[in-house]
Amino acid sequence: MKSFLRGVLLALVVVASIVAWAALPWPVLLALAVLFLLWMQLTRAGRQAGSATSVGVSTLPQRIGSSSVVVVGIAGVVAVLVSLLAMGVGYSEALSNSGSTDTAIVLRGGSASEVSSVLEHDAVLAIAEAPGIARDKAGKPIASPELVVAANLPLRDGSGDEGSVQLRGVGDQAWAVRPEVKIIAGRTFKPGLRELVAGKGAQRQFAGLAPGSQIKLGSQLWTVTGIFASGNATDSELWSDADVVASAYRRGSSRTSVFARLTGANAFDGFKAALKGDPRLQVDVQTTLDYFSKQSEQTSQAIRIIGIVVGVIMAIGAVFGALNTMFAAVAGRAREIATLRAIGFRGTPVVVAVMLETMLLALLGGVLGGLLAWLAFNGFAASTLAAGTTAQMSFQLHVTPALLWTGLKWALAIGFIGGLFPAVRAARLPVTTALRES
Repeated sequence: MKSFLRGVLLALVVVASIVAWAALPWPVLLALAVLFLLWMQLTRAGRQAGSATSVGVSTLPQRIGSSSVVVVGIAGVVAVLVSLLAMGVGYSEALSNSGSTDTAIVLRGGSASEVSSVLEHDAVLAIAEAPGIARDKAGKPIASPELVVAANLPLRDGSGDEGSVQLRGVGDQAWAVRPEVKIIAGRTFKPGLRELVAGKGAQRQFAGLAPGSQIKLGSQLWTVTGIFASGNATDSELWSDADVVASAYRRGSSRTSVFARLTGANAFDGFKAALKGDPRLQVDVQTTLDYFSKQSEQTSQAIRIIGIVVGVIMAIGAVFGALNTMFAAVAGRAREIATLRAIGFRGTPVVVAVMLETMLLALLGGVLGGLLAWLAFNGFAASTLAAGTTAQMSFQLHVTPALLWTGLKWALAIGFIGGLFPAVRAARLPVTTALRES
């Protein structure tokens, strides 16, 4: 019964420690680490733990094979976890960077995204004249009525398969609404002609998008006149004149959205109130920052869940690897541990020594895994379906310091679980039995 209660208590300690480790912010964890170092320096038990740890660490080169199992296993967990989470961060940043607080998007009321929205011509004209919209030097509202459709193009990977790309018909103020969009090769399209410009992300993903080439969209040929870059999700699109796109896809004078540059971020509330108060309009109004952030939430969350599930599965394997390694290490050092106990070392310093040795290996594995993820995947180009559409969106994986810290926390958590049980066994090892068996 006593053994059972000890086991339950140990399990509760593990669960409580992991929950606290995951929930506490880094300043609190740093303060706890400082307190632990002070304990090791100022108390007899702490100094004994330090001495026992130095002895154990000094023997690591003699156990390089078994120790590398822990390091490599944990490095694999961290590398995979950080890489998957970097995908979600990159996707979210690509969409979030597409918006700002001083630009607005207007959709038909109840529309979840542009592809499900339809704005009639009269509504488009009324929106463009709403108060709060900035105007150019000629006094013209900086508003771009836009039409989004999906088109198919052959992929650049040579497989012969086709992928879906988003073709956006824009108004003549689209460049003023999005000043971050710059032509980096060729020229922009001419209004009224079946010409288009391609984002650099779309050019990287689809074949035939070099300036001067012709591509077939539907049953019609279009000329690619240039390549643009924006540093956000727009890089995955094709742009052309809205009237030409509407004619080619038989959309009449309707548009899917209106993008507008406001006089400032503080003008949004007035702009929204004016549109909501117009009886001719049934529209939803959001800042582009809010719109694109919401568009990324579901996909980013799904990627994060997948990453955590995969990480947990791999972490279980790494924990068992650490358990086997440390149990073997404790068994091989039974006489050494028994000698320490015989000369006055209590159970706590022995537990701490074994735990610190395991955590050191886990730390090495976490650093190695984070480094591998950063070298292999930071800036790596990927693509997936854009939120709310069937078109593919290109983005880059982003291994952030926050993700590296998350990976390191996972590594140390694995080391804690993998070292705790062998450490407790070492502390409970009867001195006479250990000396006799060794």
